Amino acid sequence: MGTVALIDAHTDTCTHALTHVCTHKYTHTCRLLSCCVCCWQTILVGDSGVGKTSLLVQFDQGKFIPGSFSATVGICFTNKVVTVDNVKVKLQMWDTAGQERFRSVTHAYYRDAHALLLLYDITSKSSFDNIRAWLTEIHEYAQRDVVIMLLGNKADMASERVIRRDEGEKLAREYSVPFMETSAKTGVNVDLAFIAVAKELKHRAVHGQQPNEPKFQIHEYIESQKEKSGCCSYF
Repeated sequence: MGTVALIDAHTDTCTHALTHVCTHKYTHTCRLLSCCVCCWQTILVGDSGVGKTSLLVQFDQGKFIPGSFSATVGICFTNKVVTVDNVKVKLQMWDTAGQERFRSVTHAYYRDAHALLLLYDITSKSSFDNIRAWLTEIHEYAQRDVVIMLLGNKADMASERVIRRDEGEKLAREYSVPFMETSAKTGVNVDLAFIAVAKELKHRAVHGQQPNEPKFQIHEYIESQKEKSGCCSYF
């Protein structure tokens, strides 16, 4: 498991935690790709209880620990190194508190984020209805070029579903962001979500200064990987 730290919302620790770690942007990263591990900040956001911590643990450790997590207090993070197109990439993944009282703390972390995974719970209408408010905050506080992905989590709970997959797809199209349904419990699409984001960031780092270079098509990549897996109704 990568380095894990808990940053309590009631301390001053969070003031400097993010700004001094891995803050190089794409232009600097371009010069580093051939010689070392790149580091990109990825923040998980969404209402409390949608499964952000479980999704992070599933990606980091490959396991689901039922009933073991209380609501996140403030911010916590973990690091994981993955290989993307033969390049080592460190994803510094930040798990945020979904409760309203911690929202101002979360805002402070948006500005340095390279990517944001925005989660709702397919069994919770309120968590889905609040996505627009989360996107409004993201557009207000995050950088304009931040990568955003919408995830409908708890896809394994089909019998309790209240948000149809096509509703998530429609919302994602409205905001021009990629979308998939995930299950932190079974691991469905969890790796795909993080790797797709890492590929997008890596492509920007390498080709961001080359206007004639074709863009990495994250939507097409996601669909192609779903077809390769060829199984789950969660898709």
